[in-house]
Amino acid sequence: MSRPIRFTFILFLAGLCTALAAVGGWRYARASAPLSGPIILISIDTLRADHLPPYGYTHVKTPAIAALAADGVVFERAYSHSPQTLPAHAALLSGKLPSENGVRVDDGAAVKPGERLLPQMLRDRGYTTAGVVSSALLGKDTGIGQGFEYFESPSLAGSRDGDESERIAERWLASHSTRAFMFLHLDEPHAPYEPPDRFAEFAAYDGEIAYADEIVGRLVKYLKSHQLYDRSTIVLLSDHGEGLGEHGEDEHGLFVNQEAVHVPLIIKQESNTSPGRRVRDVVQHIDLVPTILDLVKAPLPWGLHGRSLKPLLEGTGRPAPVSVYSESLYGRAHFGWSPITALTGDRTPAPVVAEPIEDAAKKSEIVNSYRRALALAADSRWREAIPILQAILRQDVEMAEVWRLLGTVAARIDRYDDVLNASWYWIGLKPEDPNAYLAAAAALVKLKRVDEAREQAAVALTVASEKDRRPRAAAHELLARLALAKHDAETAREEAALAMKADPAFPMPQYVDARLLYDQGKYDEALALFERAAAALEKPGAPPIAELHFYLGDILIRQERTAEAEAALLDELRAFPQNLRARGALALLYHAGGRSDEASDAVSDLIRAIPTPDGYAAAARLLTSFGDRKQAETVRAEGRRVFAETSKLTRAR
Repeated sequence: MSRPIRFTFILFLAGLCTALAAVGGWRYARASAPLSGPIILISIDTLRADHLPPYGYTHVKTPAIAALAADGVVFERAYSHSPQTLPAHAALLSGKLPSENGVRVDDGAAVKPGERLLPQMLRDRGYTTAGVVSSALLGKDTGIGQGFEYFESPSLAGSRDGDESERIAERWLASHSTRAFMFLHLDEPHAPYEPPDRFAEFAAYDGEIAYADEIVGRLVKYLKSHQLYDRSTIVLLSDHGEGLGEHGEDEHGLFVNQEAVHVPLIIKQESNTSPGRRVRDVVQHIDLVPTILDLVKAPLPWGLHGRSLKPLLEGTGRPAPVSVYSESLYGRAHFGWSPITALTGDRTPAPVVAEPIEDAAKKSEIVNSYRRALALAADSRWREAIPILQAILRQDVEMAEVWRLLGTVAARIDRYDDVLNASWYWIGLKPEDPNAYLAAAAALVKLKRVDEAREQAAVALTVASEKDRRPRAAAHELLARLALAKHDAETAREEAALAMKADPAFPMPQYVDARLLYDQGKYDEALALFERAAAALEKPGAPPIAELHFYLGDILIRQERTAEAEAALLDELRAFPQNLRARGALALLYHAGGRSDEASDAVSDLIRAIPTPDGYAAAARLLTSFGDRKQAETVRAEGRRVFAETSKLTRAR
């Protein structure tokens, strides 16, 4: 071949390769184009897979979820890594096992700052992100909201109706319809199961599932009405299941059996591709992050052990089999029991527990009783909770968590001898826990044993490490309040400064200075400091200060700024519902403003929140001042009856 011909041939090959590369790149770009519509992750708390019609259940109707299943892919064997809400969601959004991300229990745990969760990964790809959750177990203080540009959670303990959360999600989606990620958490069918009356044909748990389905249907209707449904990628799943009495557990958290960790997983893809496909392969929560990142053509972060489920979605392949690890540390955290772990694989019909569970029936009974006591306490039925906790302790006296809860409940009804007794047991079992000494100190204050209270607060400071910011701040706060009671301004200021040093988010110095001015009758000067302290408490992570908003409200009442005073008193009661003076002041404020019905309701709320001799006496005095002597006498009689019965029960115990 001559040199000119050879040169021409080389140029031809180079041009051909360039053209082929361009065509290949164009085709890859088309295949790799990001999803055009929103990605919506719906987590339905405590939903068992085997209680949904797409999984063969026939005792409830879920038309919305069934329609999603028909348009999408149903994973028949999806498993959670934890039977608790926060650890399950932390694994789900981080792509890491609980042992890797450090979130292994609900109580007191939090996603560590800087942990990269799915919303942050998607933000790095140009997505706007929002999270709307219905339970305080996923509140802002848990860190689960990291990476979300918009995150909305209940402001108080407990949960809110999923209908409200769905409406919040709709409002956000109205202005973020493309390259958007929405995480919507519904707290139905979590206990207590109280579905709307229209679902009375179903059992209570199933009725809650029907209600959750209705909420999902409302969101789907919104997406369809805004031409977003076909463009959306919708992932519907659950964090964990529910015991429902099987294997002895009424609710969830203790065991990692099939009822607890087998969860639904339905993925409807953009353009509704692969409709009706069913997958029998075992999959897991930590597969979600790799799957969504694969769908948006984003790189997979290093260190994740989950697998993309895209081949299973498209039917183009099967990833290598996996054994799903699930764990429960609930028993260890609350009762000192051993952790429970299990593995689920393609060849096992259900999770296989690593080690036999000793006394499983007894443990189930204890946990069920403990949760009944918690539910009664949450419903302000403290007297009914106490004998349940005492019965647990008769079975096993070495349960620090039960002694702690017993002390907390007894304090609600002014049984401070019982609080102190429970605190001594708590200290004996957990001498390294500064909160136990603080509980004893608080009880001693109520029993007017002030010197002993100071001693216990001092011990709490000795026991607490530098990392125990809240207990250290609480101990100094208690010492500052004791100094205020003795009109010892110097010591009060010193302790307040130490409280803020322990926790910089705690504006105790402003509160103490404001209190000193208030006690001198310098209300205008005190008001400015109280307002500064209240503003500081609005910052994330700031702990509340008892009576701050009460004093703020009291000064505003003196200045006849009634609307602002009402708001301040309501703020106080949201943080400290047992504040007797705040409840009394609110009732008087309503009565003085001619709001008789609200004043009467405020007195009824006082009795429900503070069913103690002082509470009944205060309610009777308020009613007398309103001119309702007949109702006041009725309240006094009810108080005498309640406490006569309590006295009999105490003597019997």
